[in-house]
Amino acid sequence: MEVRLQKIISAAGIASRRAAEKLITEGRVQVNGATVRELGTKADPDTDDIRVDERRVKQPQRQRYLLLNKPRGYVTTRSDPEHRPTVLDLLKGVREYVYPVGRLDFDSEGLLLLTNDGDLAATLMHPRHEVERVYEAHVLGVPDAHDIDRLSRGIVIEGRRTSPANVELLRERRTDGDTSVLRVTIHEGRTRQVRKMADAIGHPVRTLRRVRIGPIADKGLKPGSYRELTAEEVRKLKHSGIRTPSPPRKTDTKRNTRTNRRSE
Repeated sequence: MEVRLQKIISAAGIASRRAAEKLITEGRVQVNGATVRELGTKADPDTDDIRVDERRVKQPQRQRYLLLNKPRGYVTTRSDPEHRPTVLDLLKGVREYVYPVGRLDFDSEGLLLLTNDGDLAATLMHPRHEVERVYEAHVLGVPDAHDIDRLSRGIVIEGRRTSPANVELLRERRTDGDTSVLRVTIHEGRTRQVRKMADAIGHPVRTLRRVRIGPIADKGLKPGSYRELTAEEVRKLKHSGIRTPSPPRKTDTKRNTRTNRRSE
């Protein structure tokens, strides 16, 4: 049975569907010895010789869902051209070909999902599903109410406004070098987004930790450690990517329009 190449690659746990599409367009995928660059190309995973970077694609024996508490000083990739430690170095005993769902910066820490379930990875990373990511950011200084409001409504970064966020000031410490802790909940995964948001209001991040992904949190998981998600956690995670937005009520349209104009 022929299936789209990106789905085969994703099901094999090599990359998400979106990343698999990039592999195809970059000419890194071969089918029966011929390089394929056209998206939508199909193949039979049972009979065709499918390779990525000249390595044969094999279907995974079982799906793995891992939760890692990433420490600082690790890159969130399978390999690094600068030869820095990667999160894969922390997964002792995992034989399946898993990959990170999204990223955490080299200098950031906290929860990271790794899996070979390409469909779930694609769902969690697609912006339209609005899966929450919750961070605790230790920042310099103490943001005031106006700063918090700017972050909450969305702030322009590199010419594009961020989506509305939930931002709370958890605690502050006023000393010679004032610092505070913000809890930031976002639904999109732009590169270094929380750090850039904090920079935009003049309160740069000193340390950043992700404490929740969708419904998944684990305060007891030690840095550098990982565990399998439970069947119930996997079910909740898959459900968290299902959104059925309600149509806007006609009675609210004018009010929302006026509010948006004021906020701009």
